[in-house]
Amino acid sequence: MILAQKIRLYPNDEQAQKLWQSVGTARFVYNWTLARQEENYQNGGTFISDNELRKELTQLKKTDLVWLSEVSNNVAKQAVKDACLAYKRMFNGLAQKPRFKSRKRSKPSFYNDNEKLKVKFQSVLIEKVGWIKIKEQIPIEGKYTNPRISHDGKYWYLCVGVEQEFEQPILSNESLGVDVGIKHLAVCSDGTVFKNINKSQTVRKLEKRLRRLQKQVSRKYENNKKGSQFVKTKNILKLEQQMKLLHRRLKHIRMNHLHQVTNQMVKTKPSQVVMETLNIQGMMKNKHLAKAIQKQGLYELKRQLMYKCQKYGIAFIAADMWFPSSKKCSHCGAVKTRLSLSERTFDCEACHFTIDRDLNAAINLSNYQFTSSLKR
Repeated sequence: MILAQKIRLYPNDEQAQKLWQSVGTARFVYNWTLARQEENYQNGGTFISDNELRKELTQLKKTDLVWLSEVSNNVAKQAVKDACLAYKRMFNGLAQKPRFKSRKRSKPSFYNDNEKLKVKFQSVLIEKVGWIKIKEQIPIEGKYTNPRISHDGKYWYLCVGVEQEFEQPILSNESLGVDVGIKHLAVCSDGTVFKNINKSQTVRKLEKRLRRLQKQVSRKYENNKKGSQFVKTKNILKLEQQMKLLHRRLKHIRMNHLHQVTNQMVKTKPSQVVMETLNIQGMMKNKHLAKAIQKQGLYELKRQLMYKCQKYGIAFIAADMWFPSSKKCSHCGAVKTRLSLSERTFDCEACHFTIDRDLNAAINLSNYQFTSSLKR
C-alpha cells in the first residue's frame, strides 16, 4: 500500500529562495495554462491536450519566457498537467471549474520529479535546489510517488508516497456504525462518543484571539486609507503574519483530532465500518450551520477512515444518502415520517422505545444491508 510521508525540510537562505522561485514558476505556468484554455474556448476551439501545451511552453522558453529555465523543467510540465487534469475533472462532474491561483491565497507548492529525487542519511536532493537537510528519515531505497514540496506559512515540507507493507490483524465479526454531526464529531454504534474539538477551551481561545487580530487589521486599513486605496503598512504585515500562524495552528489541532478519532475507530478491529453519506454542499447552504460544518472537516474524516480501513483490511461502506438512519427505530424497525433537528431523543411511536438520536442512527448504520445498487 502506498502511503504519503510528510517530512520537514531545513533549507538555508539560498535554497529557500530557489524553492520560492519554483513555487512562483508553478503558479505562473498553471495560470498560463488556464488562460490558454479559456482563450481557445472563446475562439471556438476544443480542449487542448497537455502534450500540445507543453510543446508550446518549450518554444516560449526560448523566446519570451527564458527565466523559466532557471528552475527544474519538471515543475512547469507538471503544472500544465495539473491544470489540464483540473479541467478533465470538471468535464467528468467531479469538481467545479478550475480557478486561477492567487499569490496571496493559493497554497505554495510544486512538483519534483520522482526519478530525480535522491535520498541519503538526513538529506534529500531537490532538482536545481541541492541537498537539503531533513531530521525525519524516509526510506533510502525504493520507488517514490508524486513528490511535492510545499510551505505551510512557517516551514517547508516534502510530501512523498512510499510503498509500505502492513500485517493484517485478526478482525472481529462486528459491524461499526458511525454517525457524524455537529454536536459531536461522531457517535459509534458501540456507544463511543467523540467530542467536537471546536467546542474545546483551547480552540475557542485561539478563535477569540484571531477575531481580535482581524478587527485590529481592519481598523488599521481604515486609518491608513488614502482616498479609495488601502495602504499596507509594516504593522499590518506583522498582524497578518500572526493571523496566518493562528490559522495554521487551528488547522493542525483539528487535523490531529481527526487522526486520533479515526485511529481509535479502526483499532477496535471491526469487520466493517459503515458511515452515513451526507450532502455537505446542501448543508453548507444553511447560513446558521455552514461555519460549524466547515470546521468539523467531515470529508477529511471520511477520507482518513477509508484509507485506514484499507490499511488493516477492514471493509468500508458508505450508506446510501437516502437511508433513514435517524428516522428508523433501531428496536422495531419502524420509520418516523418527520423528525426535526431539534429533537435530540428518538421516541418510537410504535414500540415506545426511547434512545439518543445519534446512537440510534449509529446502530441502524451498523445493521445496514449493503447491496450493489447502493455502492459508493
